[in-house]
Amino acid sequence: MAQKKSDPNYKVIAENRRARYDYFIDDDLECGIILEGSEVKSARTGGTNIAESYAAVEDGELWLVNSYIAPYDKAKTFKHLERRRRKLLVSRKQMSNLWNATQRKGMTLVPLVMYFNHKGLVKIKIGIAKGKQNHDKRATEAKRDWSRQKSRVMKDHG
Repeated sequence: MAQKKSDPNYKVIAENRRARYDYFIDDDLECGIILEGSEVKSARTGGTNIAESYAAVEDGELWLVNSYIAPYDKAKTFKHLERRRRKLLVSRKQMSNLWNATQRKGMTLVPLVMYFNHKGLVKIKIGIAKGKQNHDKRATEAKRDWSRQKSRVMKDHG
C-alpha cells in the first residue's frame, strides 16, 4: 500500500494486523462500502475496528459483518448501530469470483484495511484468505525472526 505522501485525503481508518498472522492471503481487492453520514463522521475521528469482522457473500451481495464503528456523539436524530451489517460494493464479475473462492476452494474473506482514498471516499480492502494452522504460524514467526537477525548482522558488519 505505497501511497503518495503528499496526498492529503488518504488516511487509514482501521487495519486488521492479525489477518496476515492468522491467514495466508492469496489475493486482495478494493471494495466500496455503504455507510450512513454519522458512520463516516465517526470514522474520520478514528472510532473504527475491523479486527473481529469478516465478509460474506449472501444472496448475491457482499456484506461486511461484525465491524465496529463507534457512535457519533454530535448526531442527534440519525444515529447508527455500531455493529450492523454493511453492504460492500463490487462488480458482478468480482462477486462471482469471490463466491467461487469461498464455496469451492474453502477460502474466507477477511477485511485487511479500511481507509479514505485520494477522493475522500471510504474504501475497504478485502483479502481472499485460507486459515493457517499452528505449525504454519510458528514457521512464519521463525522466518520473521531470522530476517531480523540477518538484518542486524548485515548492519553491524556491512
